[in-house]
Amino acid sequence: MSSTLKRIPALSLVLLLGLAVQAAAQAAPEHFRFNSGQTIQPFFNGWTPNDDGTFEFHFAYLNRNYVEELEIPVGPNNHMTPGEPDRGQPTYFYPREHSRMFSVTVPADWGDRELVWEVTVNDEPYRAVGWLLPEWEIDPNPGDNRISPDVLATNQAPTLTVNAAATGSVGSPLTLRTSVSDDGIPPPRQFRGGGQGVLPTFAPQEDGPTLPLNVPQIQTRNLHRPTRNRVDGVNVIWTQLRGPVGARLKATRDKASVTATFAEPGEYLFRVQASDGPASVQEMVTVTVR
Repeated sequence: MSSTLKRIPALSLVLLLGLAVQAAAQAAPEHFRFNSGQTIQPFFNGWTPNDDGTFEFHFAYLNRNYVEELEIPVGPNNHMTPGEPDRGQPTYFYPREHSRMFSVTVPADWGDRELVWEVTVNDEPYRAVGWLLPEWEIDPNPGDNRISPDVLATNQAPTLTVNAAATGSVGSPLTLRTSVSDDGIPPPRQFRGGGQGVLPTFAPQEDGPTLPLNVPQIQTRNLHRPTRNRVDGVNVIWTQLRGPVGARLKATRDKASVTATFAEPGEYLFRVQASDGPASVQEMVTVTVR
């Protein structure tokens, strides 16, 4: 009997280890990084007050795909409530997360009402709810906190001029010409290098779980994102807000202009922003592609 009792803990340990190995082999779907087929989660970034007493509600989104871009027109699958369903929200969605993609001005007497942005993909609706909760007030420009008040008092916003063609054609490069100037205040920050965030690639073990075919093996630098460039200390960002999937903007080194190519005909809306840190300006560019 004594020998049998000694063998029971060992047998239990084997069973427990077997269960642990089996559990580890069951890869949880929430840990996968999907190329496509996933949903969009809109977010409320917070609100800021305006000088005239009105308020700005700022919204963002997370496209859960790592590769797939999505176009969701304003309508049942992309709308704001209450009021007009079109409040300037994106209809084109880059992969992954993008903050403060658009804002909605609400009146001074908005009170405790809610402004809701709902986006539906694959029959799965997700909502962002904005309201004037004091805890949700955010800094209009967090970069101001790193700059002395004397510099802020003398700084002037960059000058941004857009001379972009209004029409283009599928497959033909189109130059969207932009010029930027600045007063040099604050002095441009010097980039000292540093690491870049790099996603790991999957290397499944021979006896490990079978991963879905659409788990990407990509690096973050390969994700399609807004196009960024730096001109004389000014950051210039081109962002697609509306239009079909497949547009690509290529920045030219040390220039604010971009070269655009389009895979599909349609109406495209881009936002170009120029920022010296504490101050920024922006313009909207509409292009019709035939």
